[in-house]
Amino acid sequence: MADGDELAGFRPFDRLAPQQRESIAATTRPAAFEAGAVLFSAGEPAAGCWLIEMGQVALGTDVPGRGLVVVQTLGPGEVLGWSWLVPPRRWHFTAAASTDVTAIEIDTARLLALADADPALGYQLSLGFTEIVVRRLQNTRSRLLDLYGSPRAR
Repeated sequence: MADGDELAGFRPFDRLAPQQRESIAATTRPAAFEAGAVLFSAGEPAAGCWLIEMGQVALGTDVPGRGLVVVQTLGPGEVLGWSWLVPPRRWHFTAAASTDVTAIEIDTARLLALADADPALGYQLSLGFTEIVVRRLQNTRSRLLDLYGSPRAR
C-alpha cells in the first residue's frame, strides 16, 4: 500500500496532496476482524485508526444499569478511531465488530510523527478528523432526540 489510492474516499484524506497520501499509505496495513471481536475498549490508551472496507463495527458506551449500549454503527467507507489524535489519547467508546470486518489499519504513532514533521499535513488531518467528530456528534444528537423526544414536543 504505497500509492495512496486506497485512502481515496475516506474523509480525512480527501483534501491531501497525492504525496501526502503516499506518505500516509506507507503507514498502513490490511486488517481483519471476526464478528464479535473487540477492537478497543473505552478508557484504554488509544492507538490505531481503521478505514472500514467491508463489514460493520458497533461503537458503544457503558450505561449504568443497562450495560454496553450501541450509540453508532460504522460501515464501509467510514473511519474508526480518532481518539489517538487528542490528548490524553484514550478511547471514549468500545468498538466491536458486528460482522466480519476488513479494513486498512493506520499506524497512528507513525501518522502523528508525519503530522509533526509536516504541519500542513497535520492541519489538514485535524480538519478532516474534526469533520468526522462533528458529524458523529450530530448523529448522536439526532439519535438521542429520536429515543427521548424533544421537550417541546411533549
